[in-house]
Amino acid sequence: MSGISSQTNTMEIGMSTFLHANPGNGGVSHAERLRQAIEEIQLADQVGLDVYAIGEHHRIEYTSSSPAVILAAAAATTKRIRLSSAVTVLSSDDPVRVYQDFATLDGLSNGRAEIMAGRGSFIESFPLFGYDLKDYEELYEEKLELLLKIRASEKVTWRGGHRPAIDSMGVYPRAQQEPLPVWIGTGGSPESAVRAGLLGLPIVFSILGGAPQRFAPLVELYKEAAVRAGHDPNKLQIATHSHGFIANTTQEAAERYYPVMAGQMNHIGRERGWSTYTRDSYDSARSLHGALYVGDPEYVAEKIVLLHKNLGLTRFMMYNDFSSLPHRDLLRTIELLGTKVAPIVRKELARQASGHND
Repeated sequence: MSGISSQTNTMEIGMSTFLHANPGNGGVSHAERLRQAIEEIQLADQVGLDVYAIGEHHRIEYTSSSPAVILAAAAATTKRIRLSSAVTVLSSDDPVRVYQDFATLDGLSNGRAEIMAGRGSFIESFPLFGYDLKDYEELYEEKLELLLKIRASEKVTWRGGHRPAIDSMGVYPRAQQEPLPVWIGTGGSPESAVRAGLLGLPIVFSILGGAPQRFAPLVELYKEAAVRAGHDPNKLQIATHSHGFIANTTQEAAERYYPVMAGQMNHIGRERGWSTYTRDSYDSARSLHGALYVGDPEYVAEKIVLLHKNLGLTRFMMYNDFSSLPHRDLLRTIELLGTKVAPIVRKELARQASGHND
């Protein structure tokens, strides 16, 4: 395939979160953060965002060990917004329970549930649930295979190396959507891109640094694998997840979000041996071709349109949830993303689709 072309000129826009709470270190309690999450999802639905996604984590800083439960609580008070994990750490979970949880959410939400399956950005769930990290790759491949078998067939027969066999047993309830959407989440692994393409599954790239354009070869790998496996390239869905923050002016956004972003990046960086996150790093990432979506609505929209052009996106998700960010600022970002940014992006993509590309 020569170059990346947008398979659609429409784009879904939404929020992703890990529900950062950090109790005892300047953050809120886990209970309060859960209640805040419901408020966020309701607002995102009201302002016309397309998706709200919660990533599974099992650390004290986060409140999101059970995304399906939180999303189910929001399902009853929302109408249109899609409700997804981001990601479900499938390697350390049971695919039967994952399917059941999200099929339940799908029924409660009248067909708005999605699973984003991945390995996760931390490894604490492996010892917590009794898995050995030496089985990291094998666990993921085996459990993804089982999850897809469950969603494809009411009765399942399956054998693997890390879970008891299933012999012609039913898995209930069944999802309202047929099939229940399963996305593949990846931080940029070529193997993950190829796997998602061969399976014909939608893919989500977590782009947290560097130039988003560097993911273009991975998008090509994904599409080439899909075509090789006989899937229609025009039906593929490609999403990204990146940090961002929106305010009335770009200067205000830049100044208010820097200490929040630097504090979190340096906290994680100390665990992982990263170099210090500086203001220069931050400002570079805020540039038009960087991976940080911080600015006023017009500037953030311009960056999203460019991302759509470079990667052929069908969905963009913004993450700005850190405990040191006041909740009112997080709500304001959701409001601006839905009422200001999304309409600009949609209008520009419609203009391009009509042939006015000058």
